[in-house]
Amino acid sequence: MSKLHVKTGDEVVVINGKYRGKRGKVLEVSPKEGKVIVEGINIVTKHVKPRKAGEQGGLVKAESALYADKVQLVCPKCGQATRTGSKINAKGEKVRVCKKKDCLAEIK
Repeated sequence: MSKLHVKTGDEVVVINGKYRGKRGKVLEVSPKEGKVIVEGINIVTKHVKPRKAGEQGGLVKAESALYADKVQLVCPKCGQATRTGSKINAKGEKVRVCKKKDCLAEIK
């Protein structure tokens, strides 16, 4: 099982592809596949068949997974896309930190 640099609930920016520059919140993370689902990014149209009597079928728009290396974490303090480092804070917890030279803020 591999570890990813983003967690559920993080704000990320897409760094390449059709949705380059768009920001969104991480809804789901799949470390085994190395993919994430981001709110409002990589929208696909699914054909849904009604399963129960009276249920509506049709076309449904939903977010699809994209590779985690195509997204970069947004620092809550400086608001820029950044790589992350890790350090032990005063409480003895391991936390992610912004790698921008002027920022170095802790990311929860």
